[in-house]
Amino acid sequence: MRLELQKGSRSRILAGLVLVIMAIFVVRLFYLQVLQHDYYVSQADSEQVKRLTIPAKRGLIYALDGSKPVQLVMNETVYTVFADPAITEDESKIIDTIRKVAGGSARADLQDLLDKKESRYQILATKVTRTQAEKIKAERLKGIGFQEESQRVYPEGSLAAQTLGFVDFEGNGKYGVEGALNDRLLGEDGLLQTVTDVSDVPLTIGDRNVKQPAVDGDNVVLSIDRNVQSYAQQALAAGLERTGATNGSVLVMDPQTGKIMAMANLPTYNPAEFNKVEDGALFNNNIISAPYEPGSVIKTLTVSTGIEKGVITPQSTYNNTDYIKVDDRVISNATKGQTGTITIQHALNWSLNTGMVTVAQRLGDGTTITRGARDTMYDYFYNKFGLGQYTGVELDGESSGEVVSPEDAEGNAVRYSNMSFGQGMNVTMIQVASAFSSIINGGNYYKPTVIDGVLAPNGTYEKVTTKPVRSVISKSTSDQVKEMTRVARGAFYSRVDKPGYLIGGKTGTSETIENGRYVDNQTIGSNVGYGGTEEARYVIMVQVSGKDKSLQGARDALPIFTDVSNWMIDYLKLQPRG
Repeated sequence: MRLELQKGSRSRILAGLVLVIMAIFVVRLFYLQVLQHDYYVSQADSEQVKRLTIPAKRGLIYALDGSKPVQLVMNETVYTVFADPAITEDESKIIDTIRKVAGGSARADLQDLLDKKESRYQILATKVTRTQAEKIKAERLKGIGFQEESQRVYPEGSLAAQTLGFVDFEGNGKYGVEGALNDRLLGEDGLLQTVTDVSDVPLTIGDRNVKQPAVDGDNVVLSIDRNVQSYAQQALAAGLERTGATNGSVLVMDPQTGKIMAMANLPTYNPAEFNKVEDGALFNNNIISAPYEPGSVIKTLTVSTGIEKGVITPQSTYNNTDYIKVDDRVISNATKGQTGTITIQHALNWSLNTGMVTVAQRLGDGTTITRGARDTMYDYFYNKFGLGQYTGVELDGESSGEVVSPEDAEGNAVRYSNMSFGQGMNVTMIQVASAFSSIINGGNYYKPTVIDGVLAPNGTYEKVTTKPVRSVISKSTSDQVKEMTRVARGAFYSRVDKPGYLIGGKTGTSETIENGRYVDNQTIGSNVGYGGTEEARYVIMVQVSGKDKSLQGARDALPIFTDVSNWMIDYLKLQPRG
């Protein structure tokens, strides 16, 4: 009886222990699976669910070949070769393979990098091509990995380099279009949240995958015509060699739309090798970033203002003595001898400063450049023609320059007498060319642009249509000034132009300022002009300069204009006038 009780007690005790243990398991499981559910799910997700970035592709940049878009900037897949020194083996083979295949892209201190056993990541080579990467992979080197990257490729080399800009090693656009349109070109990275295996390889199964597709950057089509650009650079290079100038720029634009067909600057560089450039000034597009005193090319704007305000006509006369006094200053003509009673047209032909000061005086009381005359000149030069203001062209690095207001103490009669013939102001080539375009296209100012359109992913070309920003002068004034510039050029240079076309323009020779003072032995030569038949089809502006170089508009800049102008007539297939 005692034995049976003992056996029963033991059974009950054992059963109780089992129940207690089971209860502990149940409670523990309840605690883990219910009370701590969210915590452990988050822990599992942190190990198994990864948020992976899907990189967007940087938009391509196209130029025009006539009317057809052609790639000017592309993307190329390259690889960074890295090592995990903690697990690498046969290091001599690794070093020999990397140096043999990657060549100059390999790091010089490969052995030192592989000796860093405490590190798990050391870069052995960069910018390795796909072919090179495949050759290295074929060697099955333990501890060697590859990271895919994208880099810009500029197949045309230095063509339009300062207009394009470049992309730095961090993937940011710098200068030119690359800098100004960086956000548009970048696009937006996508997101992939997915369950991964132990090697972080995304699995295709599971219901927790979240995919936000990447939005690639815009494929931008520039208004730059690769043929016009190429010839402009060739003509500029030849011109610099001929004149001895060390710096030069050529701008070609359509005056009827504001679209820029070429921007050439010398010296230049290759955007694909921006890191080899020692002088950062080469990155600047001097057409938009280097204000200067433009000189006599501004006389076309002074004449336009006078005609528009009704104080002169091309045949208005004045008595030229080669000198004219403004307050306590005497202003003289660079070319002397055209004295007596002459017309404003004659003054423009011979680029006489006295004629332009006379126009400024007639905008006032006829004998002095009054405050009213200065207000009128400022309104036209600054507000209407856009001198001294940002144009808004889609390029990084634009400078505004400066046109002094009559409100300032320096905006006196002497300053404005100088401004009438292009001194006493700092403006950019693109400002001058845009203003000149408005006075020979019927009187409409177009914002200069380098954008022709966007190429959609499906291949559709969405062309941008430009509209005038404002009317600056009447069509009647425009027609008169256009004819005046044709006569002014034809008086001396018609023999160098193709016969049967309307070619007009104005040269300029301007002094330079260093340390606040004019330099005697250093001048800048400029020429701005148009070409076409009844309608101006292009405007070309040329500038040449150099340290300690005395360069002239007529002698040094005009021949470059003529070279490009005659080529443009053939390229655009313009038919001569009957």
